[in-house]
Amino acid sequence: MTSPAAARVPRSSVGLRSERGPVLLSVMLSTGLVAIDATILAAAVPAVVRDLGGLSQFPWLFSVYVLAQAVSIPVYGKLADLVGRKPMLLVGIALFVLGSLLCGLAWSMGALVAFRAVQGIGAGAIQPIGMTVIGDIYSVAERATVQGYVASVWAMASLVGPTLGGVFSEYLSWRWIFFVNLPLGAVAAWMMWRRFAETPRTRAGRPRFDVVGTALLLLGTVALLVALLEGGVLWPWLSVPTAVLLAGAVVLLGAFVVVERRAPEPVLPLWVFSQRAVSGAMAASLVVGVLLLGLTSYVPLYAQAVLGTGAVVAGFALAGMTVGWPIAASTAGRLYLRIGFRRTMLLGSVVAVVGAAGLLLVDGDSSVLALGVPCFVMGLGFGFVASPSVVAAQSSVPWNQRGVATSATIFGRSIGSAVGVAAFGAVANTVVANRLGGPPSDLESLPADVLGPALDTVWVAAAVVSLALVATALVMPREVREVPLDH
Repeated sequence: MTSPAAARVPRSSVGLRSERGPVLLSVMLSTGLVAIDATILAAAVPAVVRDLGGLSQFPWLFSVYVLAQAVSIPVYGKLADLVGRKPMLLVGIALFVLGSLLCGLAWSMGALVAFRAVQGIGAGAIQPIGMTVIGDIYSVAERATVQGYVASVWAMASLVGPTLGGVFSEYLSWRWIFFVNLPLGAVAAWMMWRRFAETPRTRAGRPRFDVVGTALLLLGTVALLVALLEGGVLWPWLSVPTAVLLAGAVVLLGAFVVVERRAPEPVLPLWVFSQRAVSGAMAASLVVGVLLLGLTSYVPLYAQAVLGTGAVVAGFALAGMTVGWPIAASTAGRLYLRIGFRRTMLLGSVVAVVGAAGLLLVDGDSSVLALGVPCFVMGLGFGFVASPSVVAAQSSVPWNQRGVATSATIFGRSIGSAVGVAAFGAVANTVVANRLGGPPSDLESLPADVLGPALDTVWVAAAVVSLALVATALVMPREVREVPLDH
């Protein structure tokens, strides 16, 4: 672990004007592509459907993106360790930009869904490998400052994304939501190509990629995520498709574990589950993912359908969470340098629990502020948990394992996001079904006196899940020894 008395790194030595500044800016721009994409499309739903039709297919614009991103993350992480960060990050940016161009030219909803998958495959490289690059060129003490720059990207995206989406849809065309990625991606790729002088560590013999393990992991993850994302949506939870998908996921992932034990270069080495810094980071990311996307799905719905606000005001209620996270992430570095990773994560866990408890006080007579403040507090907690956990995982392994360690934590968050949507959706639908005597066609059409109690139960579930964050912080070892950057 970095010494609590570690000197604070001056911002001038690691900022955008420093020698490594262009590389940091490239990572920030490429991260901005993914960050803005997470919020900008939601505002364009009516415009896209009005132009292309296919309302029933629209949810797949989000599901296929999440699916493609999640399944590709471990593959990119391993390839980054085998052949280097620079080529993999450039491939990710290129695929994301290509997908954006194709999305902007889409002629039907089916084509748009397919091109969103291309975007998702590109996004699977950008965030984990960008964070790995940061881990490669900055020490733990330096990352305490650099985190503020990267966190600011997410803060700006959470505010700018919905606004840009609305402006493009109303005054230009929804297609500009995707076209705007082209110049940003081009600049990010150019700066990474010109300014990141990477020297990948050579290995004895020719690198051998784990084809069989990769195929089993991809197929098993796809089966699991489709079951979680579409169960209770396209088909009932207790149905043949759900059973087949979950059984297939168990078989495929079980075979994956067997193969990985013998593979010379496993795509997701099993040591990530036994190395406490990495496994603790993965567990924390999974729980954060459960809470983050689960609440993202239901906070705006509660604000509009139960509290009676408009869509814009409902978005501000959720923005508290997306603003709180980067605020905490930008200051978490100072904390983990002083008190260590584990204590910082414990502090964040307690803050998240307090925020989740605040949601239990919200009812139909509450103001939007009463809903937004707990979201902001939970965002603070997530920032104090997620950011230090990733830095701890990166710092505990050498260069040739850093890509896998980083991607494993992001992969855990992706799986958690799918679990959160499925679990909270199941809770809400069960409560509604018990009150109505049958499953609802959709939650949005329900009256407030039916939807309110259902979402109140979701808040209870979120409070229970938030307690698991404390357990994940305790998994993190008391001391994380930093592996030098040149190892």
